[in-house]
Amino acid sequence: MAITSIFNDAFVLTWDFILTIVDAVTPSHPAGHVVPAGHPGAGGEWPEYVSPGEGDSRCACPMLNAMANHGILPHDGKNISFKTMNETIRSTYNFSPSFCYFVPNYIARALDKDYFKDTFDLEQISVRNDKGIEHDASLTREDVRFQPDQGKPHIPFINELLATASGKDTSAEDPENALMLTSDDLARYSAKRRTDLENIGGKLDFIHKMFGSSNSATLLRIVGGHVSDLRPFLIDERIPDKWEPAIRSRVGLTMARFNLTVLPLEFSTRKHMKALAKAKKSG
Repeated sequence: MAITSIFNDAFVLTWDFILTIVDAVTPSHPAGHVVPAGHPGAGGEWPEYVSPGEGDSRCACPMLNAMANHGILPHDGKNISFKTMNETIRSTYNFSPSFCYFVPNYIARALDKDYFKDTFDLEQISVRNDKGIEHDASLTREDVRFQPDQGKPHIPFINELLATASGKDTSAEDPENALMLTSDDLARYSAKRRTDLENIGGKLDFIHKMFGSSNSATLLRIVGGHVSDLRPFLIDERIPDKWEPAIRSRVGLTMARFNLTVLPLEFSTRKHMKALAKAKKSG
């Protein structure tokens, strides 16, 4: 099993590298045409939003929950095949094929399931183990010790995060839609959340720090950092009307390109944590 996983990962990374090169020489989709024709969201027309009901399964990822709330994934969030997750993430958010294969495969391994045969419920993604993607110091969830149901967004954290936005989209016609979260805004707030965790005796391991920075990178690269879009995504877990992914690449966002955002975010978060610790000592 371990040998198979190593060869599988090596194949995906090679595939991703090739796609990154192809992406560099391939023209992007024109605005308004990122979501493929015939798929939910094409032309900005998203399926009806229906909030989750009693017994529906949701996870710690707002982006996946939004897909279920719009019926792109099963609305009850249950019995989802990993292949379906692969295909719908690709068409909805324009991640590359390599990325869309790697992530469900990783989740299948974390859940000790077979990517090709098994299904999962969204809440199972929040499994708490050394491989699971759920982690403390989230930007949108309370730590599991305070809120065991990681499918529920914590609105005070989200409002606090969005209030830190310091960027402006100078091309926005409506000033109210110009406000943007920057990489530094996200790093600062992530540093605060991690520091708060350490102050109560908790700590993130390396892999979950990287998951945290990956979540922040998704808000920048896929949603585009716009507060007017992030608010419904994070609070209601709803895809905004007429929205399309900020990544217009024909290949989609590869892991290699994604990590060019993730790694600087992680380094910046650690820098801000050191600054907070220094201020606490001197304070």
